[in-house]
Amino acid sequence: MRLKNKVAIVTGGSQGIGRGIVRLFAAEGAKVVIADVNRETGEQAEIEFTNERLQVAFHKTDVGNEDDVKNLMKFTADKFGSIDVLVNNAAVNYRKAVHETTLEEWNSLMNVNLTGAFLCSKYAIPEMQKQDNASIINIASWHAETTITRLAAYASAKGGLTALTRQMALDYGKDQIRVNAVGPGTVDTPLLQKTFESLENPEEAMKHSLEFNPMGRIATVDDIAKACLFFASDDSAFVSGQTMMVDGGQINKVSRPISFD
Repeated sequence: MRLKNKVAIVTGGSQGIGRGIVRLFAAEGAKVVIADVNRETGEQAEIEFTNERLQVAFHKTDVGNEDDVKNLMKFTADKFGSIDVLVNNAAVNYRKAVHETTLEEWNSLMNVNLTGAFLCSKYAIPEMQKQDNASIINIASWHAETTITRLAAYASAKGGLTALTRQMALDYGKDQIRVNAVGPGTVDTPLLQKTFESLENPEEAMKHSLEFNPMGRIATVDDIAKACLFFASDDSAFVSGQTMMVDGGQINKVSRPISFD
């Protein structure tokens, strides 16, 4: 087991990519705290994984709320004894251009997608400094480097997250804390299905997504979770400050503005 005796926190861990990461980490021997603002899905995930004899615990957390984040770190350290791995996965999205985005929407997205990663890292690091080695994994996006139309706030936050990844790797390397990011492409999650359903022609949008990817498919949750497992494990013991794109080569194909509207 690649994460035996490790303690991990996964934000946004009750659904989608986060849920897949929780399952894989726990199956690899980690004790995992599912941090999520949604109590219903969080408790459901805890029950399901516990029934599978995986060591997980749910803690309701708004990652943009400083007190919530402090409580999350205390809960984790008290329950499992340490914090070895933090996955900053929690995110929200608005499909809007700059002129369509309200200040409230901009601030609420940044509060979760970027400030949330900052706060969770800020309060996890003191616990991580007590360990021999630790790992922070930020779930960025291919939108951090190239993007599609009408994704102003989301792309901006993900670009900031990759910059924060590089910067924290410099500051905390001396503490043997590795900081890396995973950049998913299009991933088959309930959120993606909801996004497609909101479009005028969802079938055409899905067809376009498949044709656009060099590998002819979209990512599974497990594709992303396995990349996170690499960064969480000792397999990446000398890797820090990197962003791994898990997009089937999609980022290399972007040469013009893309719109799914």
